[in-house]
Amino acid sequence: MHGRLKVKTTAEQQEAKRKEREKKLKLYNAGTKAAFKKRENGEYDEEGLKITGEILAVNPDFYTLWNFRKEIFVNFLQTRETDEVQKIMENELYFLESCLKVNPKSYGTWHHRTFIMENMPKPDWDRELQLCNTFLDYDERNFHCWDYRRFVVMMAEVSLDDELGFTTQKITTNFSNYSSWHYRSKLLPMLHPDPTQPAWVQEDVILKEFEIVQNAVFTDPDDQSAWFYHRWLLGRGKKKQQISCIHASRKTKRITVLLTRPIMVGRGNSLILSIHGKSVAGQWKTPTGSSSFSVLWIKDLTESIPEEKEVSVSVTLIPDIDKDTQFSQGLQIDADQEEAWVMADFKSGSRFSNELSAATSSTLETELESIKELHGVEPDNKWVLLTMFSLMMAIDRTHSIYMLEIRECIDQLIQVDLKREAYYRDTKSKFILQSILETQDKNAREMSLKDTGLTALYHTEWMLLLTSIDLSNNALSTVKSLSNLRCLKCLCLDNNHLKDLDGLQHCHQLSELSVKINDLNSAEDLYILENNKCLVMINVYGNPLCRYKDHTTKIKKNIPSLLSIDDNKCTSAPS
Repeated sequence: MHGRLKVKTTAEQQEAKRKEREKKLKLYNAGTKAAFKKRENGEYDEEGLKITGEILAVNPDFYTLWNFRKEIFVNFLQTRETDEVQKIMENELYFLESCLKVNPKSYGTWHHRTFIMENMPKPDWDRELQLCNTFLDYDERNFHCWDYRRFVVMMAEVSLDDELGFTTQKITTNFSNYSSWHYRSKLLPMLHPDPTQPAWVQEDVILKEFEIVQNAVFTDPDDQSAWFYHRWLLGRGKKKQQISCIHASRKTKRITVLLTRPIMVGRGNSLILSIHGKSVAGQWKTPTGSSSFSVLWIKDLTESIPEEKEVSVSVTLIPDIDKDTQFSQGLQIDADQEEAWVMADFKSGSRFSNELSAATSSTLETELESIKELHGVEPDNKWVLLTMFSLMMAIDRTHSIYMLEIRECIDQLIQVDLKREAYYRDTKSKFILQSILETQDKNAREMSLKDTGLTALYHTEWMLLLTSIDLSNNALSTVKSLSNLRCLKCLCLDNNHLKDLDGLQHCHQLSELSVKINDLNSAEDLYILENNKCLVMINVYGNPLCRYKDHTTKIKKNIPSLLSIDDNKCTSAPS
């Protein structure tokens, strides 16, 4: 009808959009081609800035074009007057700001802005700081902007106190500002270092920080940002490096060293073995032979340790950080000894202190009371429960004061956070093992962990000296960490959930193994033990593999050293 605007149909609209896209694509491709041609010809001029600018204004993530622009500006710095370059770079900053409005998290744009500010004759750092604040108001989690802001702060020489004040302002505005909490954790050790632990923070400052974070967690107990910061405030004590144990065996011609902290031998760290004061050559290796960090290091000797006379063995650790600080430990092997060892003394509760808090007990106890108060209001809040658990573990290093409360805390976490049930059960296993190892005789050769509800094994390096261990009636699904038990001879793993025995191939002295009632499906699951030459007895009763009548024949064929399978004497395997 006359006088009325014609409304396009859906089909017409789609066709119009298609044509518009095609037009833009042609222009985009033509511009890209022209930019590449100019770069190829070495034409570093304003036209190059114009062509690349038209494309980057639409697509700020075209890294090649940002590199071309850098090359143009490098050319300008070499060939143009300072005032002219200043003006061009100021215009570039305005252009970059428009690109950031298209994509505030564009790597290329932020990197190019850094390049411009580093090379600008007269940079305005105050303006850049304000720009960062503006973009952080848009999105407080923009880590690109946070990274750029740290660069600006460094170049502008903004004081750390001012930066700490900035984080306080951002946190006050929004307790959920994780980036500000994180930045705060980086600033405090620099502003208020603890004289006794330079990487940590003064105790009076920590107390004030607890007050700040308490306001956040009591306001919104479900917000994880403040809880993560709270966990950081609890700290992690750092154990002093030392040689915890040396074990020497005449039979295996092997020296084993246990350290308090993991290192990688050969990457700056050195372990020097001496016998009778003479340095012994050879390669140190981890229990599994991997090239990785480890607290356990083993050296196989090319020659036997002399028999029928006393032998002195010493090991010296030279760390990579401080070559002047060396740690040495030695032992004597008597003439009639097949093996000898020396285990360092540890103050009660200090063996696992690297996993506990570095803050003082009084501070932690005060904080625990506050969190318990919150628990009364939020009994099923997982963050409250996790923090209570961490605090009680930190305060009660011998696991004697809060033993029952810690167990109850973990059990409640399993109920309220079912998605992480396996994690909490493993955490409970870790707690149980720490409790047992803290009270275990350091020179013990046997251990029973039967019926303890273990789902995972931790701290097995501290079981180095064990010759016998009972792990039956648990819920273990892997035994990889048993590779640390270098002296192990007798092992019971009955009634667990094992589908393989990976890890046991490194227990070279293992002679008796019981894995009854597990989930081993075939004789092939035992092939991993074919090189365990000392293994003479194995019991696999109650495993799915027993449904095959010839399972004992297959096992014997692949583990020739066996004399008994399922409590029955072995006959020689058919060739």
